[in-house]
Amino acid sequence: MKRDYPATSRNKGPILEVLKEHLPPKGVVLEIASGSGQHVCWFAHHLPDLIWQPSDGDPECLPSIEAWRQDSGLQDRIRPPVHLDVTALPWPTQELDAVFCSNMIHIAPWEAAQALAQGAGAVLRPGGLLVLYGPFKRNGAHTAPSNQEFDADLRRRNPQWGIRDLADFDALAGQAGLDHHETIPMPANNLCVVWRKCP
Repeated sequence: MKRDYPATSRNKGPILEVLKEHLPPKGVVLEIASGSGQHVCWFAHHLPDLIWQPSDGDPECLPSIEAWRQDSGLQDRIRPPVHLDVTALPWPTQELDAVFCSNMIHIAPWEAAQALAQGAGAVLRPGGLLVLYGPFKRNGAHTAPSNQEFDADLRRRNPQWGIRDLADFDALAGQAGLDHHETIPMPANNLCVVWRKCP
């Protein structure tokens, strides 16, 4: 029931440092595609004044997220996980201070990225943040040979998957009322990208 993803264990520290710098000191954060539940528990432990709402589009992930939540002892700061299909707009949620999504848009159809930008733009309060983590192309080119190989493997597995160009998602974010705030290089040729909802 309780899943443990090695990649999540490796990247949780560097992502936390970005979140510490950019997330508001208090508020509610929706995590899209929580997966195993490891990230949300780690972040909640180290950012004690934020309330986290984990979610995933795969119902089979929810028991793992809940198991991590129960073991964390942070039920007062981590809400029970919910099933959330990003493409089912509007999202059934209140106004939020931040939306965080890790490693999703390259393993989903482009429609999911479109819905992620649109959904975040709709639920974030003015000044709220959308934070994405994962691999991206820059100006139509891969940032490393390993990313190019990963992209080819993704597209072999599913033609609708693949590493997205940051400029393409940035255009979606802009259409949803989100301003590109900062791009932070991360280990293993990944990026953390932060958008802020226009006032």
